[in-house]
Amino acid sequence: MLAKQSKDSSPSITIRTDLLPGDIGMVVHLHGAIYAEEQGWDSTFDAYVAGPMAEFVKSRSDLDRIWIVERADRAKNGERRGNQIVGSVAILKASETEAQLRWLLLAPEVRGLGLGRRLAEEALDFSRSVGYSSVFLWTVRGLEAATSLYESLGFEETEVKTSEIWGSTVTEMRYELRL
Repeated sequence: MLAKQSKDSSPSITIRTDLLPGDIGMVVHLHGAIYAEEQGWDSTFDAYVAGPMAEFVKSRSDLDRIWIVERADRAKNGERRGNQIVGSVAILKASETEAQLRWLLLAPEVRGLGLGRRLAEEALDFSRSVGYSSVFLWTVRGLEAATSLYESLGFEETEVKTSEIWGSTVTEMRYELRL
């Protein structure tokens, strides 16, 4: 798949839809490190992300897509050293008519730039363009910015469950959107 490069409001941010070697490991790492810090989750969360992500890479089709958010990494003298993955989102085929939005996450240093909304909107636009009639996602209680974003896009909460997972007591919420 060819890279789809686009610039955001910050000139050092790019979003692409192709996968490069090492991307999946970095996205799993980002999820594990951020949620360990912010939610106190253990390494079983890494496995929760890594397993489905590996399956996604091995079996994805034209009905699936991932967006990788990168920020130009600069040395102290301002020279560019490469790109650092700072976020992601994906759409996965759940059935012929339904997609799942997964792995929406932004590193703290790029939050507040409108990237979360942009990623979610691009994911929903993609879902419409390939013919899905609905999209669902799972999130957790306490992620207020994410919940607010989903509700502003028209998602409605349809299910709630509390479990002992990822080394913590977690209340998961399922949201659905008819397209």
